[in-house]
Amino acid sequence: MALVYDTGALVAAERRDRAMWALHDQALVGGIDLVVPVVVLAQAWRGGPQHNVSRLLKGCLMIDIDEPMSRQAGALCAAAGTSDIVDALVVVIALRYRAAVVTSDPSDIGRLVTLSGHDLPIRPT
Repeated sequence: MALVYDTGALVAAERRDRAMWALHDQALVGGIDLVVPVVVLAQAWRGGPQHNVSRLLKGCLMIDIDEPMSRQAGALCAAAGTSDIVDALVVVIALRYRAAVVTSDPSDIGRLVTLSGHDLPIRPT
C-alpha cells in the first residue's frame, strides 16, 4: 500500500494541519510508501523557507514524470475536459503505485479516477 500526496496535502502540512500530520506519521510508522510527484511540489512551493513541507518530504519518495506518464495524463485531461495536468499526473502515479490519493479536492480527483477506468481509494485532507 502507498499514499500519493496531491498539492492540497502539502499545503495542509505546511499549515500544520493535525489530521494531515497524524496521517503522515501513522503511514511512516506503518511502513507505507509516501509518494510525491515532483509537479505537486512545484505547484505547492511558494518560496522558502517552507519548513513543514520540507520536513514532510524527508519521509517521501519523489517521483519524476516520464513520457508515458505525460501521455496518459494528457489523455486523462482530454477525457475529463480539464487542463489540470497536476491532478491528472497524481492519478496516473497513484495508478502506477496502486496507491490511495491524499487530496484536498476529492471530487476532481475522483472524477479523474473514474474516467481512468480504475478504482483508487481517496483520502480527503
